[in-house]
Amino acid sequence: MKKIFYILITFVLTAFSMSSLANSEGEAMYNALGCASCHGENGRSKDESIPSLAGNDVDWIVQQLEYFQSGERQNAYMNAMAPMAEGFEQSIAEYLAIQDPQK
Repeated sequence: MKKIFYILITFVLTAFSMSSLANSEGEAMYNALGCASCHGENGRSKDESIPSLAGNDVDWIVQQLEYFQSGERQNAYMNAMAPMAEGFEQSIAEYLAIQDPQK
């Protein structure tokens, strides 16, 4: 029984660590790519013409980045910026999704 308990604890801690790592990577990429300069610190835009991303659905954020990358969605600035996020869409989206949109 102890062995099963230790295996379960190890699994839970590993899953938590991987989630934290993805969030750290997402935050690092969000800041390194300059996303905060428009979308605000932690995804909370102060400019009404630029959407806040904090608290949005992960899949929606990933889809929007992919639309900008492919040119399916048009915005001169985002069509230039979104390709730099390639390969990090999921971690950026996961980071933004857990941010409180109200702070």
